[in-house]
Amino acid sequence: MEEIRERKQTEREEFEDSDLKPQEEECLRKIPPWRSQLTVRGLVASLFIGIIYSIIVQKLNLTTGLTPTLNVSAALLSFIFIKGWTKMLGKLGFNSAPFTRQENTVIQTCAVACYSVSIAGGFGSFLLGLNKKTYELAGVDTPGNTPGSYKKPEIGWMTGFLFVTGFVGLFSLIPLRKIMIIDYKLAYPSGIATAVLINGFHTPKADKMAKEQVRGFAKFFSFSFLWGFFQWFYTGGDQCGFLQFPTFGLQAWKQSDDMFTSCKFVYSFWSCLSWGVMWPLIRGLKGEWYPATISEGSMKSLNGYKVFISIALILGDGLYNFLKVMYLSSRSIKSTIKVSNEDGSNQSLEDLQRNELFVRESIPIWIACVGYVLFSIASIIAIPLMFPQLKWY
Repeated sequence: MEEIRERKQTEREEFEDSDLKPQEEECLRKIPPWRSQLTVRGLVASLFIGIIYSIIVQKLNLTTGLTPTLNVSAALLSFIFIKGWTKMLGKLGFNSAPFTRQENTVIQTCAVACYSVSIAGGFGSFLLGLNKKTYELAGVDTPGNTPGSYKKPEIGWMTGFLFVTGFVGLFSLIPLRKIMIIDYKLAYPSGIATAVLINGFHTPKADKMAKEQVRGFAKFFSFSFLWGFFQWFYTGGDQCGFLQFPTFGLQAWKQSDDMFTSCKFVYSFWSCLSWGVMWPLIRGLKGEWYPATISEGSMKSLNGYKVFISIALILGDGLYNFLKVMYLSSRSIKSTIKVSNEDGSNQSLEDLQRNELFVRESIPIWIACVGYVLFSIASIIAIPLMFPQLKWY
């Protein structure tokens, strides 16, 4: 085992020492303009990958509530897609343009932007929560549940809503990209991991590494698909299938009926504490803490305690993490500014070339400001028309 680790470490060091620096210098000299990085095959590949990932994240949103990060896998799939495309055309006798790391990045970015709309667009949360069925389930006579305060999900207004709300943030990020990346030199883990993977694909020794990764991807994808296909034969309803297997015994399985449908397994100690201790204790106080004649699914009954205790925990945890991130970010920015002020004149030629390439074809600030203002005005006008209860201010 130690020999394998040493061999892999040696291969990695040889790869970095012998190929990485010359490859970076060559890349710095031959960066294509941004118009050359937008290709038809790239847009087709990003659309295809984006559709697949949108289906995956929507399935996860509606079943588990998870929002996975698929940046790295999107870069891998884009590499596989275009490499297969070029090889197929080569066997048919057609010449194709070389596949560059810039085009790979464009495909990955477009695919991520596509499935990000599925995550943040509210298709598994607030957009579906606006329909009439949710209004009725919340209780027609419930205080605050105003009659007519629902909206039927339709492609037209949902598309317009996402259009006026989904592009405003892009214009606000344009002035910040140079400040955050070049001036403050902030590290973004997901972006760095994706960049390292893409750079590894487009080096002279990348074929071997790419083949190993593709082989591993195909193996685990096949295993997951076959296992899901096998489970499908035993799925006959909500109380059927492997998900209902009594792992902790029949008595514990009976208690699992009280859990949310998206929480089929006990994920952590706190879920055991809530479902095994807190809710039974509160249920035992029926008639004292809440009326005994009301259904437990009502917000005035046990469900109200479940919802608002959960919201309080989420808000408290979010506030703590927000303050923590703000504190750590301010410390990092302060130390980075101090180091940049001391060593700003000692930057290497390679760093200067990277910075020059980064800002060479950036979008002008005035376009960002105009776009932000226009989309803000469009949002102020369009959203109150979609939701009459919402005032423009």
